[in-house]
Amino acid sequence: MMENQRTEYIQAEDYERSEGRRTQRNGYYERDLTTRVGTLELRVPRTRDDAFSPTVFERYQRNEKSLLASMLEMYISGVPTRKVSKIVEELCGKSVSKSFVSSLTEQLDPLVKEWQNRSLSDKNYPYLITDVVYIKIREDNRVLSKSCHIAIGITEDGDREIIGFMIQNEESDDTWSVFFEYLKDRGLKGPSLVISDVHKGLVSAIRKSFTNTSWQRGQVHFLRKIFSSIPKKDSKPFKEAVKAIFKFTDIELARTAKNVLVSEYSDQKKYSKACEILDNGFEDAFQYTVIGAGHNRLKSTNLLERLNQEIRRREKIIRIFPNRASTNRLIGAVLMDLHDEWLSSTKKYIKFDQ
Repeated sequence: MMENQRTEYIQAEDYERSEGRRTQRNGYYERDLTTRVGTLELRVPRTRDDAFSPTVFERYQRNEKSLLASMLEMYISGVPTRKVSKIVEELCGKSVSKSFVSSLTEQLDPLVKEWQNRSLSDKNYPYLITDVVYIKIREDNRVLSKSCHIAIGITEDGDREIIGFMIQNEESDDTWSVFFEYLKDRGLKGPSLVISDVHKGLVSAIRKSFTNTSWQRGQVHFLRKIFSSIPKKDSKPFKEAVKAIFKFTDIELARTAKNVLVSEYSDQKKYSKACEILDNGFEDAFQYTVIGAGHNRLKSTNLLERLNQEIRRREKIIRIFPNRASTNRLIGAVLMDLHDEWLSSTKKYIKFDQ
């Protein structure tokens, strides 16, 4: 069959002189073809122009592409490369080395890099949610903790997008500034509100990088800090009063309730520290009521923390990344996957018309 197909491709029989001849025969090469009933050792005819391929391999090539795509999907889902090779061996009866799986995953690098550096200039992101997640990376036979800065943008239409991530050596004023400049270089316009928790150097970097931008302090962590400064015993009335303040979406009402609580409890020694924390951090914790029209999803970093959990789920399997390149590859692939999932959703994350 392959010989007949080569003859049809060349448009001439063996030793036939023909004006319609496309090319010349060029011997054979050996190739295995794995089928359901075993492996066939084939002598495959070839042509001098190297453009001929028997149709017997078309299905094989399609299956091979599907298999490679499935292997990449397993890797992105957090399956270790060693286990990927075992799964392929069980499915196909052929073993693939761990190093082959690793080299295959490198095909993701240009895709991740392109997505990581795509332009942001065609959209406005009035709300920016930022956070950092720490991962372990092996460098020069040492296991080091690295920071991965991540940003989510909320568009004017209420859609959420992962707009950037960057792996750096630490978390500081300088690294946050570098991260924000990276976003701005790609076309990010100054957001109206940046939502984050109190990370080292972050608030300072926001003020330096984004002028005329408000900072919304994550309320969940803020509440935890307040409650961590009071005794557990007999503190329920105080806790309930504080929680009631954080239910307001009108800053004036919230401020009035806060002032009443502070005046009532600040003279009590066991609540004085909590009242001080609440009073000092109140304005930053309620900026979403002024800038974000009181939308509850803008008062915390819960969205990004759920995203961080997806990264953590993969990290628990890998435990220690072998190098920075593999870290960028896997985290980037995971974030790309989630980003595409968000874009395909028909639901708005925030409905600004309400």
